[in-house]
This record gives sequence, structure tokens and C-alpha cells, in this order.
Amino acid sequence: MKKQPLAYRIRPQSIHDVIGQEQLLGEGELLRRMIDANQLSSMILYGPPGTGKTSIARAIAGTMNLPFKLLNAVMHNKKDMETLVAEAKMHGQMIAIMDEVHRLDKTKQDFLLPHLENGLIIMIGATTSNPYHAINPAIRSRCHIFELTPLEPNEIKKALIRAVQDPVNGYGKAELDVEDAALDHLAAACGGDARSALNGLEVAILSTPKPKDGPKRITKQIAEKSIQKKSYQHDKDGDAYYDVLSAFQKSIRGSDVDAALHYLARLIEAGDLVSIARRLLVISYEDIGLASPQAGERTLSAIESAERLGFPEARIPLANAVIELCLSPKSNSAIQAIDHAISDLRKGGVGDVPAHLKDAHYKGAQDLGRGVTYKYPHDYENGWVKQQYLPTPLKDRSYYSPKQTGKFEATLAQLYNRLKDTRS
Repeated sequence: MKKQPLAYRIRPQSIHDVIGQEQLLGEGELLRRMIDANQLSSMILYGPPGTGKTSIARAIAGTMNLPFKLLNAVMHNKKDMETLVAEAKMHGQMIAIMDEVHRLDKTKQDFLLPHLENGLIIMIGATTSNPYHAINPAIRSRCHIFELTPLEPNEIKKALIRAVQDPVNGYGKAELDVEDAALDHLAAACGGDARSALNGLEVAILSTPKPKDGPKRITKQIAEKSIQKKSYQHDKDGDAYYDVLSAFQKSIRGSDVDAALHYLARLIEAGDLVSIARRLLVISYEDIGLASPQAGERTLSAIESAERLGFPEARIPLANAVIELCLSPKSNSAIQAIDHAISDLRKGGVGDVPAHLKDAHYKGAQDLGRGVTYKYPHDYENGWVKQQYLPTPLKDRSYYSPKQTGKFEATLAQLYNRLKDTRS
């Protein structure tokens, strides 16, 4: 039989062997309390690849001393679910570790739901997708939801050391001399994915020939060749896509140049020029707005330059735009004003257009009183004359609240307030 991969062999057998995820398994945390109290219920574990979802599920089963079955929501059919229920009835209760739980179709869901409700089956679902977006509410409402986070390099290093020292499932009986720098590189280069780091360690060990005398020496150079640098994951259908875009905009809004450049770099590494361009243009009007109106024009110019250049050179005008937007004065007064007006409208704030503003370019309009009393502003000094423009029920409404964060809008504020005073 083919030897199982190292990452599979050294999976924790109980929660006490789990490395990391203290926010779930630390003393006093909800999941830990459920296990300690022997009051387990169905749950969904979600997070990036290699964070230990299936490992924790198996460790929970081991700690609770309950039989479990590994299933995949796509690969296993309803008949497999029926077999699971039959086995659960034999044991009295059973844990079903359901990988890709977000892919569970309605037929399988309908079959499992009553068994989840009566506690015969305790389902521990594992998924990389946000369950609030990807999982049917019928399943979600019957499960606790726990988010796993990428492991820190020091946590991954502990797993690597355990793998090197474990005499049963690891390489504790092998003659090895693994440099600390090699472990550090594997732990850092895997991007928080413990499985990737362990696979890299095993490749390094198995691909290094044993010298005639002395142990195999695993150096940093060997480690570098044994693990491919983990590329930044950017799935447009997943959470990471929206989280990075959100962090990108919020960093610019918060005037943090370094953070904004970091998230820009992530998007550049993913080659996502379309998303970058769209978000920058939105930011220039939503967050900078009237505090620095020229920022919108310069941002568009930078985007057009980036589109013509393509990557990698496109990063240069994009970085220019990001830095300028970060350090520009901020104003969201325009978006607040239009959203206020739209909200008012949707609440029934409409009213009839004043008669003097209605279209008067047709025969009989004057007989209907259309446009008769309209005052043409250009006929008056400074191109302005006092008259009502809003419908009568709304004539005292104010939607625009100027900010004082930039010279341009400060000037607009003075004019707006002066005109508003004459209107009342």
C-alpha cells in the first residue's frame, strides 16, 4: 500500500494535539467548552486551505470518543448518507465530517436534516467558503459556525518540528539534521497553509540523498527548492476577493498609504486590473469627492495609463493614484447628499413639480399655467434670482451637508449656505 502523505499521518488525534486556532480551542472558548462539557452539536468550520478544518474535526471525534465517517458533499450520494444513518443507529450517535459542505444539494440536505435535529448525526462541515454566503439557510441554522484563521509561522514551525521528531508517524527514526533556517523558510513560505509546509518538508527529506556517513542534512537551500512559494490566492467567487477590495478602499479612506499599497500589491499579484481600476475610480468620487475634485480626473488618467501599459508597468501609475488618494483631503458629502435625496424619494417624498418649472414648449401650456411665472436666472444680476425649485412638500429640505476638509468644498460651502439663507 502506498504510504500516506506526512500531513495526513501526523494529523492530531485529540484537540490537545491541535496547533493554533486558540480563538476556538483555547480555555473558555465556545468550541472548547462544548467539547469539555460533552455537549457537541453540528457545526461548520470554515477558513482557507491548510488551516486544519478536517484535522480539528477528526481531533474532536477522537476527544469525544465517538465513531466518525469522512464524507464529501459532492462525491458521496444519498445512498452513502443512508449508510451513514444506518451505522449511526448501530452506534447510537455518529459524527459525519462533511468536506465541501457548501456543495450539499437539496436531496441530501432533506435526508440529513431530521437526523441532525434529533442528534443521531453530528455533522462537522468543512468549507473554504463563507457559510453565510454559500450554505443553505436550512443547514446553516442548525449549525454553530466557527472561522479558522491562517496559522502563524511560529505555529507551523511547531507542526514541522513535531513531524521531524515523531518516531511513529513522522521522521523521528530517520537520520536527519534539519537546519532551523530550513524550518523557518518552510513555515514562512507556505502562506499559513500547514499542509503545504509539511508537504515541502517531506519532499525535502525524500529527495535528499543520504551521505555515506552521517545524517541527511536539510538546509535552507534544499527547503527553498522543495516548496513552491505559495502564490497569493485570489478567488473572485470567494471571501478573499471582497475582503481585500474592502480593506483596500478602507485603507485609502483612512489615509494609510502603507496599508493601501499592501492591498494594491495583493490585487496586482492576482493580475486583477479591472477590479483595481473600478475601485480606485469609485474611491476618488466617494471618499475624496469635493474635497479634491481634481483627484477623480487624475485617477481616471492613471487608470487609462495602466490599461495601456498592462502589467507589470501598470503598477506605477496605480501606485501614484493610490498614494495621492490616501493623502488627499476626504469628503463623502456628495454621496451622502444623493443617498439622502434617494432615501427621501423612496419614503414618499415626491410632490408635484412647481408649475413655473414645468415644460412650456407646447401649444396650450400657458393656458395650463405651465412656466408662466418662471424667472430666467440669466436675466438677473449674478445669474441668480430667488424662486422655488423643490416641490412644495419638500421646499425646506436640505440634502447636501458640506465638509470643510478641502479648500474647494469650503468655498462651495460658503456659497451653498449663502444661497440657502436667501431661500428661507
